[in-house]
Amino acid sequence: MWRARIAVPAPTEPFFLGMPYWLVGAILILALFGAFQVYYWVGRRLGEKLYDSRVGVRLGRDRIAKIERVVERWGALAVYGCFWVPMLRHTLPWVAGALRVSYPWYVVASALGCLTWAPIWWFGLAALVWGWLELAARSPLTAAIAAVAVVALVAWLTVRRRRRRRAAEDQALAS
Repeated sequence: MWRARIAVPAPTEPFFLGMPYWLVGAILILALFGAFQVYYWVGRRLGEKLYDSRVGVRLGRDRIAKIERVVERWGALAVYGCFWVPMLRHTLPWVAGALRVSYPWYVVASALGCLTWAPIWWFGLAALVWGWLELAARSPLTAAIAAVAVVALVAWLTVRRRRRRRAAEDQALAS
């Protein structure tokens, strides 16, 4: 009879560079928190120059304006929420710095975001990777089919999203 196995390494066993699994996760959470502080201070330092920077030009003034409206409306709560929205995760902290969101509230919101979002991804992603490796050990063909299916799904979703965006832009130009 087939039994499900836990696909996450033992928390106290050496995992990466001899460190236990939980310590690697804690270091990654601290690194994410540090990156968010850097984002904030770079945005605060750049201020209005954010629009003319390489990142600002790439994002576009319209997207930055949308993010500014979110930050102006929700403040530090937007910082916590940005962890759960892929595009906002790396752009909102810059804008929060440029808009001079209260730094103590920013620290609290980013710490809470790191403490709630990162472990979900750390354990979830690790479970997916270890589960796939276990599948590959049992059946390499099935693991290869699963990997191809995931890549095909991501490609299909990307193409679909781009087509919808182009159609919306064409419709806006036609109006």
